[in-house]
Amino acid sequence: MKQRNYIKMEFPARSVNEGFARAAAAAFAAQMDPTMEELGDIRTAVSEAVTNAIVHAYPDSAGPVQMRLRILEGDLLEIMVRDRGRGIPDVKQAMEPMYTTGGEERGGMGFTIMGSFMDSLRVRSAVGRGTSVTMKKRIKTKAGE
Repeated sequence: MKQRNYIKMEFPARSVNEGFARAAAAAFAAQMDPTMEELGDIRTAVSEAVTNAIVHAYPDSAGPVQMRLRILEGDLLEIMVRDRGRGIPDVKQAMEPMYTTGGEERGGMGFTIMGSFMDSLRVRSAVGRGTSVTMKKRIKTKAGE
């Protein structure tokens, strides 16, 4: 698929950067003229993906988190969040609702939430090498345009 526009950014895995990533993703997606609901979906999914990287990838440090957004043909927004952290031993298990490695204060719903707000979700991970979360959402064109 041909890309029409993209951004790439990298930031340390610190909780203060989650809000920035969410706002940056929404600002980039705004050029596609999404509805408020679609913008909310994008913000929520990015928030969950970045929070997962902050909490799970680097439990004892603030390693790098990379975020790439692309606008593809067919009004498709692709969001990729990647870390170089400890990785996920069993991705299938990690994607189960209520599964968490983050302690009792974590709900274990991150991947479930991402999947419910996006049209597609792909998670790839290698222990000791990191995790990549790729999400896609088709932005509906307004009626009459």
